[in-house]
Amino acid sequence: MSHLSQRPEKPVVGVPLPHESAALHVTGAALYTDDLVHRTKDVLHAYPVQVMKAHGRITALRTEPALAVPGVVRVLTGADVPGVNDAGMKHDEPLFPDEVMFHGHAVAWVLGETLEAARLGAAAVEVELEELPSLITLQDAIAAGSFHGARPVMETGDVEAGFADSAHVFTGEFQFAGQEHFYLETHAALAQVDENGQVFVQSSTQHPSETQEIVSHVLGVPAHEVTVQCLRMGGGFGGKEMQPHGFAAVAALGAKLTGRPVRFRLNRTQDLTMSGKRHGFHATWRIGFDAEGRIQALDATLTADGGWSLDLSEPVLARALCHIDNTYWIPNARVAGRIAKTNTVSNTAFRGFGGPQGMLVIEDILGRCAPRLGLDPMELRERNFYQPGQGQTTPYGQPVTQAERISTVWQQVKDDAGIADRKREIAAFNAAHPHTKRALALTGIKFGISFNLTAFNQGGALVLIYKDGSVLINHGGTEMGQGLHTKMMQVAATTLGIPLHKVRLAPTRTDKVPNTSATAASSGADLNGGAIKNACEQLRGRLEQVAATQLGGNASDVRIVEGVARVLGSDKELAWDDLVRTAYFQRVQLSAAGFYRTEGLHWDAGTFRGSPFKYFAHGAAATEVEVDGFTGAYRIRRVDIVHDVGDSLSPLIDIGQVEGGFVQGAGWLTLEDLRWDVSDGPNRGRLLTQAASTYKLPSFSEMPEEFNVTLLENATEEGAVYGSKAVGEPPLMLAFSVREALRQAAAAFGPDGVGVELASPATPEAVYWAIQAARRAGAGRSGRAGATAGVDGTAAGAGVGSHTTALSDA
Repeated sequence: MSHLSQRPEKPVVGVPLPHESAALHVTGAALYTDDLVHRTKDVLHAYPVQVMKAHGRITALRTEPALAVPGVVRVLTGADVPGVNDAGMKHDEPLFPDEVMFHGHAVAWVLGETLEAARLGAAAVEVELEELPSLITLQDAIAAGSFHGARPVMETGDVEAGFADSAHVFTGEFQFAGQEHFYLETHAALAQVDENGQVFVQSSTQHPSETQEIVSHVLGVPAHEVTVQCLRMGGGFGGKEMQPHGFAAVAALGAKLTGRPVRFRLNRTQDLTMSGKRHGFHATWRIGFDAEGRIQALDATLTADGGWSLDLSEPVLARALCHIDNTYWIPNARVAGRIAKTNTVSNTAFRGFGGPQGMLVIEDILGRCAPRLGLDPMELRERNFYQPGQGQTTPYGQPVTQAERISTVWQQVKDDAGIADRKREIAAFNAAHPHTKRALALTGIKFGISFNLTAFNQGGALVLIYKDGSVLINHGGTEMGQGLHTKMMQVAATTLGIPLHKVRLAPTRTDKVPNTSATAASSGADLNGGAIKNACEQLRGRLEQVAATQLGGNASDVRIVEGVARVLGSDKELAWDDLVRTAYFQRVQLSAAGFYRTEGLHWDAGTFRGSPFKYFAHGAAATEVEVDGFTGAYRIRRVDIVHDVGDSLSPLIDIGQVEGGFVQGAGWLTLEDLRWDVSDGPNRGRLLTQAASTYKLPSFSEMPEEFNVTLLENATEEGAVYGSKAVGEPPLMLAFSVREALRQAAAAFGPDGVGVELASPATPEAVYWAIQAARRAGAGRSGRAGATAGVDGTAAGAGVGSHTTALSDA
């Protein structure tokens, strides 16, 4: 077992503990960025001047009327920027634009003594606009040839030979929607300037170092003059990886120019209309199977809706391509990617970061093709799993080293959930109920862990031991409710050999740990845990030398367990507090900077080849649904999940992450329906789903009636901190089982063997149209089942912004 993954005697990791801030969360005592305003004197409030047109060139911007509003102190415009007028890492996001690129684009910011004064001032700013043509939908952009960024191509094997050897070839098209993050805490920042001109920004950000970088280049000052702190976030889900930077820069610019603290917080409507979403995708594909249903070749093009600027669209697209194989061996593949440029918000990271979009494509293909091949969908999936010992690699060339876990979690779900018996029960139920149908679907996941950009796979930490034996840890990861800080405290206590109550964790700050990566890509525990372990091992090594001297033995024989140091073979012991005090008087350094870099990664973005991931996380989920044939309404009767988190650092946290990820994935695939005004009227480009009243989020009523989550046992991950695996993103993709169960339930309203297409999100409306298609197939009115019928024969029923089209033989 590797040194990094080996656990010592009586570790604190692996113990089920509640979230370190759980009591603060539920009592309302937890402080978030905007709570700090009430503890700060003379704060100004920032409010955006939004232009409610989808696209246009600013011909005049008059701020004088705003300055006449009582309480308005200043209006920030592009002329005020001393550095670079850009909020993005690609330099394609002007902080103060002269061209409006989406409905609700902010072109200036008003600072007021009160939020109401700032709001009235923003309303008084006069903007004249020369309107320009706009592209709102992904279809619009594809038709217009509007693309930006890289256009990668992933190839393996001989695609044309693979199709020539295929007994069955199908083609199809699939478009599916994005998703709103809808974190409880909207974007927020509070900026202050001290007597030396140093800027201190409190920001709700997943990437404090990049927020620091953007603020410094907007202000035209070096990074050491800007400190960014993230106390905690009220949710992030990727939406606060890139997009907080410009908002923080507005607050910092205002503070620098006025000398007063500036508070920035978007209200819910502003947050929904100004910040990016999960990328919606469009896919065209051709797939070949042999006579037994094994994939021979895949040729596909994935188009991501990037919105008006690049943001993180390029790495999101890259990860989508890297996950189109999911758990399946595809010997011959050619997958091309491109990013559409539309006049909507700039789409960004969202839990899974493109992986869910790529995996959804292949799962949709298999769900659609199984009836055409005369196979049960579970059987088709099983036949195409990566197989251990075959030397199989992904389409981008990375060996699949734990292929046995794909079938292990799959089989455990089948056994635990009693799949065979329940399928018989469902068949009997469906035969007896003409207007209500049930279905049970099982899907698996293989999700790569690490940033695609190799340089991001590094973490830092600063650990301090005080004279009284208490320990303070700083690391580069941010806490957004996912329990990272809880795990990091457990890692520190385990490595030092002390009780958890001895350890406290400080807020994430750029002046404590520099040049950190975003808390994203499910890498927070791997990178920061490795860095904390490294720092604590340095400290422990020094303390073991001191203990050896005091106890009379060799340092290599010293063990520190539960706060007591002992030498092997001796009854002598030294309490932790006494050991630390002795070390201090011996002038032994009691602080250490830790560092970790993920080894074994390499990636060539040009050839789209390499091994970008440290390991793969695996899981499988079985979902049973019941669908009403009159309305398409449905309920999730039962979910059974087995998920691979290696040896869990904190089981209670990890089970919560699996449950939450699954429900959020089910929301994306079944409920959350983003819609824009696509008319040629005055509100073209306006987001229509601007609130929880029109944008349906999963709630208690959508939770599975029975929800069973099991963590895979005996699953130590070599080369990861204490044998654990990442857990943040992978469980979201387990929700594919919900969508596939809905597809099968809709098909059950038709004759045996009929296949239906299903829009995404699979709202009750979309499910109803799929049911209608199945019924028409049964009545013989749709021609050969599944060959030419769309969702309802006319490609309708999927709603605005998402649709499926016909599956056909090539």
